[in-house]
Amino acid sequence: MSVLHFEYKMEIKYEEYVGRCYFTIKCIPKEDARQHLRGLKLSVLPEVAYSWGKDSFGNRQIYGCETEPHNQFVFQAVGDVEIIQTDYEEEAGDETTGIFRVPHGKCVPGPGLSEYYKSQDFSRCKSHYEICMALMHSLHQDFSYVPGATQVNTTAEEAWGMGRGVCQDYAHIYITLLRMAGIPARYVCGLIIGEGASHAWAEALCGNRWIAFDPTNDCLVLDHYIKLGHGRDAADCAINRGLMWNGGAQSQTISVLVEKCE
Repeated sequence: MSVLHFEYKMEIKYEEYVGRCYFTIKCIPKEDARQHLRGLKLSVLPEVAYSWGKDSFGNRQIYGCETEPHNQFVFQAVGDVEIIQTDYEEEAGDETTGIFRVPHGKCVPGPGLSEYYKSQDFSRCKSHYEICMALMHSLHQDFSYVPGATQVNTTAEEAWGMGRGVCQDYAHIYITLLRMAGIPARYVCGLIIGEGASHAWAEALCGNRWIAFDPTNDCLVLDHYIKLGHGRDAADCAINRGLMWNGGAQSQTISVLVEKCE
C-alpha cells in the first residue's frame, strides 16, 4: 500500500473576453478496489458555483456555468490517493462489459492494424491475460514514442500508419488489438509519478477482473499510478470540455505533480 499526493492545474487564457462559459471537468480520482481518495481540494477561477455528478461510465465530474466576462479560466485539484492493491482495478459487472468489446471511435481497425493483428502468434497463450501481455510486448517493440508526432484526434489506425505517437496512441492501438482478440478493453486517463502531464493506459477484462496494462512503458500498472477515469476511447475521458461565447484564440497550460507521501 502507498499514498500518492497529486496536484493538477489547468490554465486557459483567451485572446478576448468570454461572455459565458459552460464547463465539465473530469479530474477526480475514481474510487474502486485499487484506490481510495483520502482528501481533495478543488478551486475554480473565476469563482463560480459548480455541481458534482458522474458520467455514464461512473467517472466523477464537476460542471457549471461562468456568466461573468473573463479572459482566463483556472482549475486546480489537489489531494491524496491511497493505493490499496495493484493486482486488479475492479470486479467486472456483466451489464457494463459489452460496450468495451466492439470497435468504437478512435479504436477502429483499418488495413494496417488488421494485418498486424494477423501477424501475431498466440498459440502459446493459455489465457486472456497472457494474450494481453504478448500484445503489450509486441506493440512496445514495434511502435515508437515520439512526442508531437500525433494530434488529440489521431485514430489508432492513423497512428499505427505513422509508426509513432504518444501514450494516447499506444492505448488506442492496444485497445483496438485487444478487442480484435475478443477481449473487452477500455481506455484509461490518469496521472503517474514523473510525467508532468496526464497519462493514458488500458484495462482489459481477464476472467472476471479488469487488469491495467501500460503499453507505453510495457508494464503493469503499479502503485505509482492514479486513475481518473475510463471509457471506450480518449473522447470519453476528456478532462476538460466546455462551450463558450466569444473568447477568440486561446492557449492552455497544464501542470501535474504526483509524488509519494512520506
